[in-house]
Amino acid sequence: MEVFGTLGLIAVIIVLFFVILYYVPVILWFSALVTGVRISLLQLVLMRIRKVPPSVIVRAMIEAHKAGLQTIKRDELEAHFLAGGNIDNVVHALVSASKANIELTFQMGTAIDLAGRDVFQAVQMSVNPKVIDTPPVAAVAKDGIQLITKARVTVRANIKQLVGGAGEETVLARVGEGIVSSIGSSSSHKAVLENPDSISKVVLGKGLDAGTAFEILSIDIADIDIGKNIGAELQTDQAEADKHIAQAKAEERRAMAVAEEQEMKAKAQEARAHVIEAEAEVPKAIAEAFRSGNIGIMDYMKYKNIDADTQMRDSIAKPQQSSGRSKDDKSNDKGKNDK
Repeated sequence: MEVFGTLGLIAVIIVLFFVILYYVPVILWFSALVTGVRISLLQLVLMRIRKVPPSVIVRAMIEAHKAGLQTIKRDELEAHFLAGGNIDNVVHALVSASKANIELTFQMGTAIDLAGRDVFQAVQMSVNPKVIDTPPVAAVAKDGIQLITKARVTVRANIKQLVGGAGEETVLARVGEGIVSSIGSSSSHKAVLENPDSISKVVLGKGLDAGTAFEILSIDIADIDIGKNIGAELQTDQAEADKHIAQAKAEERRAMAVAEEQEMKAKAQEARAHVIEAEAEVPKAIAEAFRSGNIGIMDYMKYKNIDADTQMRDSIAKPQQSSGRSKDDKSNDKGKNDK
């Protein structure tokens, strides 16, 4: 039992020892002391209580001290960590900016980091500009020929505009808009193909990097391809539309003519009906005239003679037409028989 009691005591002592080392990081304090960073052991213990990792703070202070950045203080590092910032990234950026003679303060670096941008990558982009390839941009010159252009935009990070400045998507959109405007104002696609640098000059002159987190250094036209003949296609579509309109108007006129013809036929049928009705009244009128004594038998005989003469003339005229056709038919039949 005494052996188990001794082992338990030793285990408790070991656990207490590691707990004390965790809350009292003596080795970390000694490392800071050796590198020249002044920080008390009590502050390291208080960091543990405030749930701030002392190793992160001490490592950042050591890096800043070795780089000659004496303005960075422990309280500022702790405040940035508690705000959700990346202390290592900010310190790396400050050291890189100091070596590259780029003006970057601790307040500006922490603001950029808390804004969600990679401040260290921004400093690197300020030293080494980045090349962005634009997607194919299609534009049409005044002669109706479509040109498909690809460009390479060389940009450098603008540290002062990183907070609140527009990103790469805005730069690409503005460059594409400038390319479309430049090609669209050209009188001919041949002029653009002969001198593609004119596009770069026009686009650069528009100040497309205003309000963005980047500074455009150059715009180079990588490739220009000839696309469709948009002007010819538009003319063809217009001609097709005009043809459909003309056909519709012709169909409208034909329908109106058919309607007018039907109306005339209806009027003719109505007139014939009136004539027939009037002719039906003639015998009645003659009978009434006989009864009233307005006409006599001789007058009636004259009327019948005139009517018979009229019918005879009609009968003589109609058989002549039919006989003429029959003669032609007979001659055609005779020619067939001869053959």
